[in-house]
Amino acid sequence: MPFEPIAPRSVPEDVYEQIVEGVLSGDLPAGDTLPSERELARMLGVSRPAVREALRRVAGAGLVSIRQGQGTRVLDPASSGGLDLLPRLLVRNGELDPAVARSIVEARALVGPKVAELAARRADHDAVAPMRDCVAHLAAESDPIAQQVIALEFWSRVIDAADSIAFRLMYNSLRAAYEPALPALAAVLEPEVGNVAGYGRVVDAIEDRRPTEAEDAARALLAPATEALLALCEALAADTSDGVNR
Repeated sequence: MPFEPIAPRSVPEDVYEQIVEGVLSGDLPAGDTLPSERELARMLGVSRPAVREALRRVAGAGLVSIRQGQGTRVLDPASSGGLDLLPRLLVRNGELDPAVARSIVEARALVGPKVAELAARRADHDAVAPMRDCVAHLAAESDPIAQQVIALEFWSRVIDAADSIAFRLMYNSLRAAYEPALPALAAVLEPEVGNVAGYGRVVDAIEDRRPTEAEDAARALLAPATEALLALCEALAADTSDGVNR
């Protein structure tokens, strides 16, 4: 097996991670002004250029606002952040955040039917063939986790056919947040990813250019697991609340 050198993390990357974690955890509250570049460099034991590069990245993520003469102000992630924050928000201190998980499940339930409908309006034969391949692979696979991976690829192909960059970027972020939880969700999602006929109905409607039927088929495919996942999120939220109240 070939090996490639592993690049060490850069100093700006470490500074970036510390600031992002501080903002997302609330240790750096929205509205606060960060120390100056010089002071941050002194506190962290790094160079000012490293701090400057890290702050530019944090600003690009929508977590701080840098204004000449006014310093660097911390922003509210919920108001200014992007979808790329979802994976980091989903798991905090090693534990799943039930509210973030619920929002991802809800987005999944809404996005799936819509992209299926768009795919039925825009897909050509070449775009449908990879979906068929995914359905065939699902039928041949018995491992629930492997089935989930194939199902994710199926929806990626549907989004390709939908030809929507906005939904593509949204899906990429949702997938990045969802993939680490695949083993934990295997039992809940097994009925869905094992529903080969359901995936087939989505593809049939897309291939026949029947947008409404494609949307309905996608909604029917996702609905049972959506209900189960939302119930799981509620149970997690209740457990978290009980733990806080004890």
